[in-house]
Amino acid sequence: MTKPPLTLTPDEMRRAGYAVIDRIVDHVATLKDQSPWGAGEIPAPNPFDAPPPQKGVAFDEVMARLDRDFFPHNLRVDHPLFYGFIPSPSNFIGVLADALASGFNIFGGTWIGGSASAEMERAAFNWVREAFGFPGAAFGLFTSGGSAANVIALAVARHAKLTGDMATARLYASSETHSSLERGARILGFKPEQYRKIAVDDDLKVDLAALKSAIEEDRRNGLQPIAIIANAGTTNTGAVDPLNEIAALCEREAIWMHVDGAYGAGAAFSARGRRALAGIERADSVSFDAHKWLFQPFEIGGVIVRDGKTLHEAFNVSASYLRDTKTLGRGVNFGEHGIQLTRSARALKFWMTFQIFGAEEIARAIETGFEMAEAAEAAVRKLPHWRVISPASMGILAFRAAPEGWSDEAADRLNAAIAARSRAEGRDMVVTTELKGRVALRICPINPRLSKSDIEGTIGRLDEAAQAAMSQLNADQPG
Repeated sequence: MTKPPLTLTPDEMRRAGYAVIDRIVDHVATLKDQSPWGAGEIPAPNPFDAPPPQKGVAFDEVMARLDRDFFPHNLRVDHPLFYGFIPSPSNFIGVLADALASGFNIFGGTWIGGSASAEMERAAFNWVREAFGFPGAAFGLFTSGGSAANVIALAVARHAKLTGDMATARLYASSETHSSLERGARILGFKPEQYRKIAVDDDLKVDLAALKSAIEEDRRNGLQPIAIIANAGTTNTGAVDPLNEIAALCEREAIWMHVDGAYGAGAAFSARGRRALAGIERADSVSFDAHKWLFQPFEIGGVIVRDGKTLHEAFNVSASYLRDTKTLGRGVNFGEHGIQLTRSARALKFWMTFQIFGAEEIARAIETGFEMAEAAEAAVRKLPHWRVISPASMGILAFRAAPEGWSDEAADRLNAAIAARSRAEGRDMVVTTELKGRVALRICPINPRLSKSDIEGTIGRLDEAAQAAMSQLNADQPG
């Protein structure tokens, strides 16, 4: 009998599935032996640039192509020595949960589509609500990531606070705020001049005096301040804006307070993180990325809103073909609370990770990130020619080679050369940034599989790269 299209036998499915699991386990088990940079960029010509085959290719042959052309040419963002940008130190239970959610093809947009999925997501957000100190009326949902979560939060802020012409609205964020907020404002129709970037202080936190001055100026000009975006761990330095002071300002001025916690808010699942984020409980909305400091595989972010009804009001629309989703069942339709109607069961990996490992182990994993950044700072401070630009904060450290007698410009070239040498060696994934107008190195050592000896090894190799680069660039040194 002819098989239906796109069908495998149970034996074929098992064989393919076991091969995939074996491949993933081999990758995870040997991760420390690999370079966090992978094998570099994929070589030209593009091996995937071909018409689709008219007849199917054997699974083993496809896997062999992936082993050759696909898997090697991607960064290992879950490698312990991947310090660049924001790592994603995944966990294997989350990987399996993703496979289960995809295998059962669960629809997470409506109650009748997945009542168990909806109730699991609600339960997971009770954990989030408690971690952030939000009231019982709060409501949230999982998203593809912080970018989508921030768009949702700004849309709710606009719905709740805008009373006149949208052209008069103003949003405020520090110059260190993540670019996704500016992009999100643009997506929502705000013009560039409506998104005001406020200067930061010496600690790279928003300058409160400058923020208050900007709000006063805009009110005098007949404009309407509707939202302040506060940072719970900036990408550059892990800076946490003064959340309690911003909350007081927002309460006084009737302005929405959104906390961009895409990087740092997940730390609230640990005691140390909650202390660092004091005041987050006063926000109107918070975004977070579980695929960062909550150790999930891509993609899973989230947003929670203090007044859940406002979130629903901002996104709920009606359509005749969705009539039954509103009249059948007793639960919530998550598709009425955000951008996506069709959405996966992202809560499953979050829930399963907490079930298997427990909240205590997750908190311990989070606190390792604080400790590793502090260990890196201590190692840097022991070395000549180096200085800390931004002390360890929320698991991030920024530092710079600055030999005595070298000009700032020469030191900029030196730090770029150090990063290039480190990249060529391939042991550590360290990138540069620009802070206070100067080139610096920046690391984010939040992988819970890191050790203090790993950190000290990385700093030692960077110092070796600095010594070699200093010799090469010595002509730039005055005198």
